[in-house]
Amino acid sequence: MKRLFFIISAIILFSSLAFAQKGIDTQTKKIKDEGNKTNGTQRMGDTSRSIDFGRDKTKVRAQLANPYKMNSRRDVLIESVLDVLKEQKLIVNESASRKSDGIIVTEPYVFAKGAVITRNELNRYAVLPNSDASWTRGRYTLTVEIQSIDGIQNNVSVTAKVEGRSENGLLSEWTTLQSTNAAEDEFLVKLVELVTGTTVDAPQDDNP
Repeated sequence: MKRLFFIISAIILFSSLAFAQKGIDTQTKKIKDEGNKTNGTQRMGDTSRSIDFGRDKTKVRAQLANPYKMNSRRDVLIESVLDVLKEQKLIVNESASRKSDGIIVTEPYVFAKGAVITRNELNRYAVLPNSDASWTRGRYTLTVEIQSIDGIQNNVSVTAKVEGRSENGLLSEWTTLQSTNAAEDEFLVKLVELVTGTTVDAPQDDNP
């Protein structure tokens, strides 16, 4: 009789354990399924964020037209040109300039010194040749020409002669380089802002 009682008790105990284990397995599966759904949603969200191209795309401003048409009396415009040159610490070459004809030429302006920064600065203002030259200085000379269209409208053209000094052993020389129009644009921006009182700040997408 006792033996039968122990057998029945053992059967009931094992049945309880099996049921409990099944419940655990079912709950574990449910947790895993919910976790997979959550992870899937997160991955989809991450993917959406990763393909959001161009959201903070770099903006660049197109260079101003050169020549640039401006509304101003010629004599007033010439004075404005001189004011901008003074502000940018550019010295007027009086012997080369003909102010009565609307032509103003500057002295060479050195914008970079030293081998460490000169190449980068030159690369901004000029197209550098493919060479291993050691550039130690950079300078440019501006020529501003004001051509009258009528009594109030004028075309202002700016030309920059950009030069770089390279050294090779004991020899050093200045080489005229092709301008990137950066120096010309910088001057025109300052002149337009002075004459019109408007900040030139209309950026455009570099890849519209």
